[in-house]
Amino acid sequence: MSLILSIETATNICSVALAKNGKLLSIREINGKNSHAEILNVFIEEILIESSYSLNDLDAVAVSEGPGSYTGLRIGVSTAKGFCYALDIPLIAISTLQSLAQYTKENINSILLKNENLVFCPMIDARRMEAYTAHFNSKIEEIRKVEAEIIDENTYSDILENNTFVFSGDGSGKFHNFYKNHPNAHFYSETLSSSKGMIALAEEKFKNKDFADLAYFEPNYFKAFVAGIPKVKGLR
Repeated sequence: MSLILSIETATNICSVALAKNGKLLSIREINGKNSHAEILNVFIEEILIESSYSLNDLDAVAVSEGPGSYTGLRIGVSTAKGFCYALDIPLIAISTLQSLAQYTKENINSILLKNENLVFCPMIDARRMEAYTAHFNSKIEEIRKVEAEIIDENTYSDILENNTFVFSGDGSGKFHNFYKNHPNAHFYSETLSSSKGMIALAEEKFKNKDFADLAYFEPNYFKAFVAGIPKVKGLR
């Protein structure tokens, strides 16, 4: 038996789900930049009340580990770790890109799943023409590690010839115009990061006791955080 709270704050999406034995009980999510800090705990309280559970009933907390927004990841991870410390329960770290690939798989045309050499390519916006990407096979096993990739018309020109790619996430829109007419490129740009995609992955890790080290776990920012210079007259 497992009751797992999943927290996804790596992008503009703030999403929280409660699942029992891998089955969704309740979810709250919103697409709103800079809303995570004020809404995350409200969402958690709401889904617990809706499902008639309390924090003390939780068996684990799963959190999206990145890559993604520095601020969003800090908020999600600090909240998850706080609950785990207070409740003495394990922390489960889930790759943001893997959970997006899983969520995409659960929502694509079933005919696509029958394609040989099927590759899921979730993309998270990394500003300008760059996106965080990784490749996953039809079992959502990682076959190419995370990269911060510059997107242009040549990025996938060769590998698209022999593979069927499913692109998703808020970074895939940058890529759409280059390959929208390619028969092996399928775009699900409206499929964004969600705690729904974490549920099956978190359940599997819970069964295998694949837990993060609560004391030392840090998000995968992938890029170093660089604070901007305040644009206020007199400050340099």
